[in-house]
Amino acid sequence: MDLQLRPIRLTDAPQLAGLLGQLGYPTTGAAVHRRLDLWLDDPASRLLGADDDGVLAGVAALHVMPMLEIDGRLGRLLALVVDERYRSRGVGRLLVTAVEERARAAGCVKMEVTSSRHRTRTHEFYRLLGYDDICASSARFVKSLAG
Repeated sequence: MDLQLRPIRLTDAPQLAGLLGQLGYPTTGAAVHRRLDLWLDDPASRLLGADDDGVLAGVAALHVMPMLEIDGRLGRLLALVVDERYRSRGVGRLLVTAVEERARAAGCVKMEVTSSRHRTRTHEFYRLLGYDDICASSARFVKSLAG
């Protein structure tokens, strides 16, 4: 395995659709292509891929936003998915470390990630990387604005 970290490109849409399906979000290459158009135009967003000789082994999505309550910016890891063939081989750690470096360079003083409660193995992964589960002291509310 010879991984190269690189920005995600529009041509990655089909492979990225497969990765999102593995994460439990079935989609198509065409739908991902449309979303990538928005992502790649957003200066506050970064998509980073781990490429193994043309195979997209994993992807991480970072969004950077200013904070009002303290100085600095917040980096939000919106998505992290590693192809099941590459899991437990350091790909996720490599991607998270790279995203954190980019977040620091963009002025972030904090990183945040959310993960579904049923992904207990993923929660342990984030704890090992130094993330704290603050759900006992914080709530997350979501409201759909579609239709």
